[in-house]
Amino acid sequence: MLCSVYKSSKKEGMYLYISKKDDFSDVPQALLTMFGKPIFVMVMKMEGRKLALADIEKVKMSLKEDGFFLQLPPPQINLLDEYKSRKSQS
Repeated sequence: MLCSVYKSSKKEGMYLYISKKDDFSDVPQALLTMFGKPIFVMVMKMEGRKLALADIEKVKMSLKEDGFFLQLPPPQINLLDEYKSRKSQS
């Protein structure tokens, strides 16, 4: 299975996986509006791959069922809150 990967022009770390290059017909218009102009990254073979921030099986299932997969950026860590939490535990 091949898929095409695009990064968002509006939100850093947001990626859109679709089954066919430049075919956004399965992606809801509201999502495309929020995503911004898709910037092509690569065509990727899904078999035997691991992804850093997404479960490959979930991506494959979403591509088959929905025609796309949206990868959101990981939540930002508030280092000050983390420091305070560790400090209060000592």
